[in-house]
Amino acid sequence: MRVATYNLRYDSMPDNITVQQSLASLPDPLQQYTFYGKTGEQPWSTRRIKVFEHLEFAGAVLAGFQEGLVRQVTDLAELLGDGWGWVGVGRDDGVAAGEFSPIFYKKSDITLVSNDSFWLSNTPDVPSKFPGAGSVRICTATQLILKTDPARPIHFTYLNTHLDDQSDAQRRLAASMLLTRARFEAFKTKGPVVITGDFNSPATGTDSGAYQIITGALPPVAINQTFADKYAVPKGVLPNFTMVDLKGQAPRSAVSGNFATYTGFNAPGDASVYTRIDFVFGGSNGLWTSDAYRVGSSLTDDGVLASDHRPVFQDITLH
Repeated sequence: MRVATYNLRYDSMPDNITVQQSLASLPDPLQQYTFYGKTGEQPWSTRRIKVFEHLEFAGAVLAGFQEGLVRQVTDLAELLGDGWGWVGVGRDDGVAAGEFSPIFYKKSDITLVSNDSFWLSNTPDVPSKFPGAGSVRICTATQLILKTDPARPIHFTYLNTHLDDQSDAQRRLAASMLLTRARFEAFKTKGPVVITGDFNSPATGTDSGAYQIITGALPPVAINQTFADKYAVPKGVLPNFTMVDLKGQAPRSAVSGNFATYTGFNAPGDASVYTRIDFVFGGSNGLWTSDAYRVGSSLTDDGVLASDHRPVFQDITLH
């Protein structure tokens, strides 16, 4: 299956333009436009069709988004159509307020079994912000069945999230919580576990704590005890469980596209803020093969950046 993770950039320039109006205003595809005629951030009403086109052409069957406000989530649901389902809640109230970290799945390939959300804070059962964090942070968790091969349906766990951009302590706590939940699901379901998200934490450097924790290079930090107890596993079970960066597991010849997943809305060629902070992880309990990895582009010749992040695509065979 092809999995995508894509930070959409929240709708910071809202307007009343509908999806149908955006579709109706698409230019003649045979008519050359002004190259790089637009610069900087564009409204979501300009960007959303391009986000949809990236996903549709790539052939993903599962996608985790970040930063989507309710309008953005419902717009994507409208563009993708009835063949797709989605789950997720607004992080500010657990319903529709604030940004979502929604999971979209193609119904012909994937069946939703169950879903829930938890907050990456000291009080994970209720909408809440970690002290010192810039924003409320949430994780969307799903139990899914891959049914590409009807004779061999595969039950797996998929988590999608967005860690804080300001607090390293929040990111470390979040990574520790994600690791706890993922290990529990690996134990409970005996199936593969996949995590995607914008970690705001590169693999190296001073802000790499979350990446280092979830991949096992650093020990987890203390988390809410109720959460830890709820997702505990028997002593001695999966003691060295970690999440594995699937980019590094794909054949070198199958790793393509760009390196950076965050570009900002910088002009083409300005790489001053480029970094890799969006990831696809697989549980160390295995039951997956990393077949291919690609970081696409959000930039088109008209100068529009569909987001300040790039879409990340990961091909995974589940066993």
